[in-house]
Amino acid sequence: MKFENADVLLEGNSYFDGAVTSRTIVLKDGSKKTLGFMLPGEYEFGTQSAELMEITSGELEVQLPDSKDFITIKGGSSFNVPENSKFKVKVKSVVDYCCSYL
Repeated sequence: MKFENADVLLEGNSYFDGAVTSRTIVLKDGSKKTLGFMLPGEYEFGTQSAELMEITSGELEVQLPDSKDFITIKGGSSFNVPENSKFKVKVKSVVDYCCSYL
């Protein structure tokens, strides 16, 4: 994955005592993405905007809104999360990700 004509915001995002971190990039068209990693553990996230989560490496299980079941997502796969919702992840190995705000 390569982004051209993008600005990187210096201030990073850190969640769950540093177990999940990211940096925000702003593309030429004004759209935003975050690039980051998650250490093994269990986390719950809330969304304001709809999101596309692309997992570039590692493995996690995700429980999407309105689902009782977790599904396995590995590097090279992605999932969508609706706006104004919550989702849970169980990170099995260090995960690198790109989150696009839709």
